[in-house]
Amino acid sequence: MSPPGVTLFLCGDVMTGRGVDQILEHPGDPRLYESWARSALDYVHLAERKNGPLPRAVDPAYIWGDALAALDAAGTTARIINLETAVTDEGEPWPGKGIHYRMDPHNVACITSANIDCCVLANNHILDWSNPGLEQTLNSLERAGLEVTGAGPDASAAARPALIDIRPGCRVVVVAMGTPSSGIPPTWAARSDRPGVTLAPALSSTEVDAVAARVASAATAGDLVVVSIHWGPNWGYDPLRIGVSPERSLIAPVCM
Repeated sequence: MSPPGVTLFLCGDVMTGRGVDQILEHPGDPRLYESWARSALDYVHLAERKNGPLPRAVDPAYIWGDALAALDAAGTTARIINLETAVTDEGEPWPGKGIHYRMDPHNVACITSANIDCCVLANNHILDWSNPGLEQTLNSLERAGLEVTGAGPDASAAARPALIDIRPGCRVVVVAMGTPSSGIPPTWAARSDRPGVTLAPALSSTEVDAVAARVASAATAGDLVVVSIHWGPNWGYDPLRIGVSPERSLIAPVCM
């Protein structure tokens, strides 16, 4: 008998801050540092003006709506998200950055309630609350039993693939990186002596080789590999053509 198939749920840009955090059971400090909004409650009020009153102190699964039933019906084997929100009540807002996302650590159940296996952190919001915020985010997700990749206390940890056990002889190996085109500041790049994200300065053949090396160091026969790349500007609909070498190019979907 052939082994059962593997169905993956791959979800980009999960944002659990702002008004989402405010209607959960443990709303954090609502202060924002945006030019157009000074409180996360402003986003709740905007939503209520459009759709009517929203409940407060909702069940952690509430924010997923009908998606959870659809995921269960699809029989997903592993669920991987790009978590584009710091999970912290510590740290200072990164200076000069226009938007800072965070969710109170006590609300991390909104992620586990969806049976998420892995959070990709190589994105342009995971260090919104500086290094203390990243440290607390990593600790909060670890305590919740979530695999992470793409950010860490140093370059080696940030680049380490996440491993999701599926069955004997089969795992999902997740590797993540981000590019400056998605808004990741160059100073967020993790180094041997500095926390941060796995940053690829350009999508080049050199980066492809580096990713292949990381995969080879972790994957074995029977494993499935997912490479998550956070790239491109917001609110676009056309793909970007990014050169990889003089002989070939890479078509990159725009981040949404």
